Amino acid sequence: MELNKIQYIYFLGIGGIGMSALARYFNTMGKSVSGYDKTPTKLTDQLISEGIEIHFEDNLNLISENFKSQKPNLKSQILIVYTPAIPKDHKELNYFTENNFNIKKRAQVLGMITETSYTIGVAGTHGKTTTSSLIAHILKCADLDPSAFLGGITQNYGTNLLLSKNLKITDLKHAVNGDASSKSSNITVVEADEYDRSFLTLHPEIAVITSVDADHLDIYGDKKYMEESYSLFASQVKSKLILKKSIVNNIASGKNAVTYSVSDTTADYFAQNIKIENAAYHYEVATPSGVFKNMSLGLPGLHNVENSIAAIAAACIMNISEITIREALKTFRGVKRRFDYQIKTDKLVYIDDYAHHPEELKACINSAKEMYPGKKITGIFQPHLYSRTRDFSDDFAKSLDLLDECILMEIYPAREQPIEGVNSKMLLDKMKSSNKIICQKNDLVKEVSKRKLDVLLTLGAGDIDTFVEPLKNALTKLYLCKTL
Repeated sequence: MELNKIQYIYFLGIGGIGMSALARYFNTMGKSVSGYDKTPTKLTDQLISEGIEIHFEDNLNLISENFKSQKPNLKSQILIVYTPAIPKDHKELNYFTENNFNIKKRAQVLGMITETSYTIGVAGTHGKTTTSSLIAHILKCADLDPSAFLGGITQNYGTNLLLSKNLKITDLKHAVNGDASSKSSNITVVEADEYDRSFLTLHPEIAVITSVDADHLDIYGDKKYMEESYSLFASQVKSKLILKKSIVNNIASGKNAVTYSVSDTTADYFAQNIKIENAAYHYEVATPSGVFKNMSLGLPGLHNVENSIAAIAAACIMNISEITIREALKTFRGVKRRFDYQIKTDKLVYIDDYAHHPEELKACINSAKEMYPGKKITGIFQPHLYSRTRDFSDDFAKSLDLLDECILMEIYPAREQPIEGVNSKMLLDKMKSSNKIICQKNDLVKEVSKRKLDVLLTLGAGDIDTFVEPLKNALTKLYLCKTL
């Protein structure tokens, strides 16, 4: 199947962050794009405003006839793209499957798009969205005009899709002229997703692996099989593999990789003389070609300093100057729902974060403690997936015990059916903290509003993001504070 011959693309799960980037890509290319998602969100609202038709009911009658044509000449121009989050009994998916339409997973399509571009792929259990977004920002600052498919909405550009000016609207064939340092080259930055082994569709020139903490055990069963998939991904890298120093032994080809660390001085790239001034990190980065001084990053958390070092390593491999890298770090504003300030005043700080893995929770909570010493940290956490909650319940409890106050919401099931005995009460019972409750969605704003807050965190990857605006509005009114 040749993508440039496809005229109609239908997305099942179009509101997902990765799916929406692909939908925007094809829509910009002048293709006819439409799709289904389970619930309306701000993102689906934006897609609709960009001219993409979306419905929210699993109903064949709501699909435009252009996407259902059985005429051979038209059918060959139709592509159905789906996410593994779509259930197997989905009527629309089954219709397209039973009638032999061109059906591809999101990852397969992304692999096809990047096939002939100079691709930089960023993988890892966590850190990949910030790292890939920062790499894309550095490339933009270096006038290398990249495209980027990202797993979050960048604050600098307000989108999860960046498109090179060199891309032709009417042609999906990418022309790669010269090496990566050539401004006429087609460079693409992608977030390489390990879920369902999706990243194995990618063959990047440069790849970064930020972490291999156990996750998605509903797919892998055991961490060793997940690490095997990361090793396979690493074996597909054409030029340079960049690894966090501490995971070198977890990846089969790790010993030949370029390494980075926030503190390990045996890595090829590492930070030194780190200090915090005016809520920003200032540090130096030791590189194989010398020490980069006076680096600064406005993002909180040592984990983000480490993410920046990975991005610096990728930039150095692409011969981007120290001056450009320094300026890019200084101007990088981060990614929405990654330590995303909603309210920042002397009276109250409210931060929203996508953290949904025990290590991500620990990093976010510790960052808040580091930035606001002596302040009470209240966290609202919505667990994501029954299987993840079951597999990491002890680790979740330990991370949540770092909070001064914890408000637990019920588990967001996403694609899963309930698992007997797995619920938020199970998690609550494992926590040692005495300041903890379970709160239902309908009571959340009221519950939070009656508390005396210093620093509030909303945490999770489910639909907790739909409570951000209501909480922000209620707290702004209550505390009479000026929001960012």
